[in-house]
Amino acid sequence: MPRKGGRGPRQPLSQKRPGATRRIPVAVTSKGPRPGAASRIPRKSTKAVPAAALPTGRKRKGAAKGLAPAALAAHAGSLWDGLAALYPDAHCELDYRDAWQLLVATILSAQCTDKRVNMVTPALFGRWPGPIQLAAAPQEDVEEVIRTTGFFRNKARNLIAMANAVVDRHGGEVPSSMGDLVLLPGVGRKTANVVLGNALGINEGVVVDTHVQRLAARLGLTTETDPEKIERVLMGLFPRDRWTLLSHLLIWHGRRVCDARRPRCHECTLVAICPSAAP
Repeated sequence: MPRKGGRGPRQPLSQKRPGATRRIPVAVTSKGPRPGAASRIPRKSTKAVPAAALPTGRKRKGAAKGLAPAALAAHAGSLWDGLAALYPDAHCELDYRDAWQLLVATILSAQCTDKRVNMVTPALFGRWPGPIQLAAAPQEDVEEVIRTTGFFRNKARNLIAMANAVVDRHGGEVPSSMGDLVLLPGVGRKTANVVLGNALGINEGVVVDTHVQRLAARLGLTTETDPEKIERVLMGLFPRDRWTLLSHLLIWHGRRVCDARRPRCHECTLVAICPSAAP
C-alpha cells in the first residue's frame, strides 16, 4: 500500500540509488607511507617540501601523510632553519643557577607558567637552598611558599620526597642519567630531559610539552599524539645535538605566534612551508 502522504513504498536498503557512483578502491603499491589527500611527494626528493605539497587543514591526525622519508627529513630541515633564524636566542625560560634549581623549577612548572614559577622560586631557594634543607622542610611551609603555582599540596609532597631521594641515593647531587632521574618522586621523562639538556648539557631526548605536541602536528612532522611517540619521531628527524634547542624553538613559536586557539598565520614566517597555514 502507498505510504501515508502519497509517497510510494520505501525503497529496499539493498537497492542502489539512482545516479549513485560505485567507489573503486585504489591499490597502494608503494612501500612508503600511505598517500593522503595531497599530492604524492617523490621518494627521492631532497628539496624542502612546499606547503602546497603537504596536507592542508588543521586536523592533527594524518598531518604528515603522503610524505616519503626523504621529503619529511627535508621538510624538518627547512623548519629548523626557519625557527632558528626567527628565534636565535631561544632558551629555557625558567630561572635557575644549577641542576638542582632547574629540577625544582621544572616540577613546579606543571600546569603553571614559567613566569609564575620564576616569581616563586627565589623565596623557595632562599629558605631551602639545597636538597638537604628541603628534605627536612615541613610540608605545610613548602605548600605556603609555592601555593600560587597550583596543585601545591601534591607538588610540595613530591619536592620533599624528591629531595630526600637525592640526598639518600645520590649524596645530595642531582643524578646525570635518565634512568636515575625518572626514579625520583615527581620526575618523569619530560622533566628529566629539561634538566639533562639545559643544566647538564646532555641531549638525551626532546622535551615534548603541550606546545611541542601541538606544533609537531601542525607543522606536519608527525601523526602521533602520544608524547613519547612524538619524541621518538622528532629524535629521528633531527640530529642529536639539536634536540634540546628544538624544544625551545617550538615552545617559543607556540607561545609567540602559533597559539593553540588562534594561531597568527598572517604573522608567521613559516607560512610557506606550513601544512596547516590558514589561506
